[in-house]
Amino acid sequence: MTLPSAVLAAMLRADGTAPRLTTYDDTDSPTRGERIELSAKVIANWVAKAANLLQDEFDVSTGTSIRLALPAHWRTAYWALAAWSVGATVVLGRPEEVPDPDDLALTVTDDPVLAGEPDVDPAVLVTLAALSRSAPTPPPTGVLDEARELATFADTFTAWDEVGPGDTGLITATGTTAYGDLVRAHDGGRVHLLDPSPEAFLRTSLDVWAAGGSIVLSRGRPAPDTLAARLGTERATPA
Repeated sequence: MTLPSAVLAAMLRADGTAPRLTTYDDTDSPTRGERIELSAKVIANWVAKAANLLQDEFDVSTGTSIRLALPAHWRTAYWALAAWSVGATVVLGRPEEVPDPDDLALTVTDDPVLAGEPDVDPAVLVTLAALSRSAPTPPPTGVLDEARELATFADTFTAWDEVGPGDTGLITATGTTAYGDLVRAHDGGRVHLLDPSPEAFLRTSLDVWAAGGSIVLSRGRPAPDTLAARLGTERATPA
């Protein structure tokens, strides 16, 4: 059994500076054209900050759940790893896709409308753009602005609780997964994901990272020639 926190630790030991997650943005959005490359060291820094925020600000730990209403994105990766680092259950999807569990402690979303809904409290608003230092418009009252606040949290993290293999690690529209079953066997390598669902992105990333590999994520649908050139440049194989 391999836990998500152990996957990150193993990547750091193997080579903390090698690329582990490369994201291309082909979406019709303000982030179109971005290319972001993250090493294990950089991912771990984001995870530590988000995990400290979860514990210190929202008392999230084993026995509580966090909703991630986010797309397949590099920010989704560190929020999921942070939730698993504190021992929480990740509820992946919007409320209409996956109903709120009784122990829901927090909603993390890039949708300011969802974040501001009266029954979504507390909430963190995530701005997807790489260089954002605050949300483009002020978040609804009581909603934490991740782009403004996350950088203030520590770069090292120690969990309050230890999670067990039988604890629930992930809830999606397709079912429930225990911590001990989150990581599956994979050959590793440099794996390309073309506009995957958030669930496919997180599951494949965990599997590939545990096997010592790395992920290339294409958000949206690039032109065929652009995609072919990208696969060649990144030396990546389609999943």
